[in-house]
Amino acid sequence: MGLITYLTRIQFERGAIRLIDEELGLLGAKRPLIVTDRGVVAAGLVGRLAAASRLVAAAPVFDATPENPTEAAVLSARDLFRAEGCDAVLALGGGSPLDLAKGVALLVTHDGPLAQYAAILGGLPRIRADQPPVVAVPTTAGTGSEVGRAALITLSDGRKLGFIAPHLIPNVAICDPELTLGLPPGLTAATGMDAVTHCIETFLSPRDNPPAEAIALDGLRRASGALRRAFRDGGDIAAREAMMMAALEGGMTFQKGLGAVHSMSHALGGRQTRPLHHGTLNAVILPHVLRFNAPACTEKYEALRGAMGLAPGADLAAAIEALNGDLGLPRTLGEMGVTAQECEALIPWAVEDHSTATNGRLVGAEDFRRLFAEALGG
Repeated sequence: MGLITYLTRIQFERGAIRLIDEELGLLGAKRPLIVTDRGVVAAGLVGRLAAASRLVAAAPVFDATPENPTEAAVLSARDLFRAEGCDAVLALGGGSPLDLAKGVALLVTHDGPLAQYAAILGGLPRIRADQPPVVAVPTTAGTGSEVGRAALITLSDGRKLGFIAPHLIPNVAICDPELTLGLPPGLTAATGMDAVTHCIETFLSPRDNPPAEAIALDGLRRASGALRRAFRDGGDIAAREAMMMAALEGGMTFQKGLGAVHSMSHALGGRQTRPLHHGTLNAVILPHVLRFNAPACTEKYEALRGAMGLAPGADLAAAIEALNGDLGLPRTLGEMGVTAQECEALIPWAVEDHSTATNGRLVGAEDFRRLFAEALGG
């Protein structure tokens, strides 16, 4: 049996942001650093938190989180944390601010360079518990980072690496579905497909963890019933709530490991030219990995079909492609501006990614070459 840990304190309800001061108080925090991005600020969400929280209203704000969090941004936010005498990190936004916040908390108490703490470089045992507390407040329904033990950060050399340890799990997750009501349709679609991919890939992981598998199937069931509704009507609070729970459940299953979809999207996410949205990458790549994994996952595919409301024997990859189409997402990596030359260079990164070891079927360099070619399209 694999390690089973569910340690995050979670406040999940409509209007949960009213609990921020209470939760910070329980952690002994008096001056948090708010880590967010400019889009969240422009949407008025920092203002909404400030109106609900005395501590947030007086807190310094780091809003320069890039679309894919970078080592440079981690260092800048850490320096602001120290300069302002902060004692906690409050992450507000999607996966990028939440992952950046974890990196900030790590480097407040751990010496650099950041790379030494990456999972594939043997960093897990180097990550200690002596970090400032992190409170995660997601404003999208996709990444699950609010309850996840990982942060994905692009290093200065372009590698997008995973930093994974129990000590990186946020101390508290405040999940308020009302914060996602203003999310645009495109971002609803991309982040929602991130949640779908998490539930599918963690379920297919060969690690033995029945509770995580049950949670993954429940998350997939919720997302399958709610994602199209949330996309069509951003004000559908029931659909928004279901998607936030699906994202949370996807994050709770990360300890089983992910798979080749994430190996490829992590490699592409370190691209130094135009940033690529992680959830969109997952959506485009997922059908191809499902077809690749099919021979090794027969029984599990039937369970996935059931969770998605599909008929026995239905084509899972085709169902995901149809969902992507309904959500207006790209069909291919080529449509996203990715080239064959870039993919060829990224094959070693995909092979080395921490998600590769837990794919539902053994996958190597030639397999990744074929999967990249298929995802690129004609």
